[in-house]
Amino acid sequence: MTDEADKGPKIIFDDIGSYPLPAGMSRDKLPSGSSYLALVEDALSQKIEAGVERPTYPQFRDMIKMFMDPIEDPKKSDSPYVVKAEHARILELEALESLGKEMEREGKRLQARVCVTGPIELYLSRFGATDYADVLENLAISVAKFLEEAKKGRHFDLAVASIDEPSLGISPNVIFSDDQISKTLEIAALPCAGVDCEVHLHSPLLAELCSGVQGINVIGVESAGNPDYLKLVDRKVLEDNDAYIRVGIARTDINALVARLNDRLETNLWLDVGRLEREVFAAESAELMEKRLAEAVRLFGDRVRYAGPDCGLGSWPSQKMAARCLTNCAKAISTFRSRQKT
Repeated sequence: MTDEADKGPKIIFDDIGSYPLPAGMSRDKLPSGSSYLALVEDALSQKIEAGVERPTYPQFRDMIKMFMDPIEDPKKSDSPYVVKAEHARILELEALESLGKEMEREGKRLQARVCVTGPIELYLSRFGATDYADVLENLAISVAKFLEEAKKGRHFDLAVASIDEPSLGISPNVIFSDDQISKTLEIAALPCAGVDCEVHLHSPLLAELCSGVQGINVIGVESAGNPDYLKLVDRKVLEDNDAYIRVGIARTDINALVARLNDRLETNLWLDVGRLEREVFAAESAELMEKRLAEAVRLFGDRVRYAGPDCGLGSWPSQKMAARCLTNCAKAISTFRSRQKT
């Protein structure tokens, strides 16, 4: 994949992961085997066609179960909550291998973003507001093993490793100290030498703490739906830690977005798919996305390294709408790059 970002401002277009299933398909009854991998590969192709430069495999499966199932399986673990290396394989990476192989025939190399549910998020799913530090660190070791295996891709490069911690800074159940959180994330990020390692957050409250974690150099902030979040991150702290920021330039909270439109228009857009799409993209235009990116760059300068949708697009009504959101992001970033060159 050609990295246009290397020719201009160092802002790269990536996505967070989740994506809608094809019409009529349910997450409760996903196909298996090659049929499932074909589904994943098709979604990846849609992302790349839309212009995503660091595509993430689509998270069609549950973000907790897909990691905790092997971690908790005694036959697949070395010790409690420490998965064996040979079982720390993300199934969806097989689709990345297949797509990457096709791209190699065209003289391209797939640069992928691989997300792993973070150790704190995994811990909360099982233990809630408790503080078993040894279990937390074991989960961090398992996360590191998944990332280590992802680096072994033959037909794609792990360009961005993402540790997804949506509850960090939000959930009152996180009762670990800042030092323990830092230590845990450092363990999880150990395999990331030589690649960008992002912590994906839904709140910026611990962004500065995360920027100081060894091995993590990118902080993801959902700034399209929550513009004030950017004001809670200190550029100097990022600079002092040689860390960067990933900014959201497209809202992905589709239910809240449509609810606001319904109130303003005094209608129910969910009953008219065609009008729903028109109104959503009138509100979330490429021009607005570019303005959001420009504001982030005004605040953080060259500390902005990645841009794309706030979070995943799995809750969106259709793959068509999700792909259009990504296309608008691509247009916004491309236009911004062009303006920067003039």
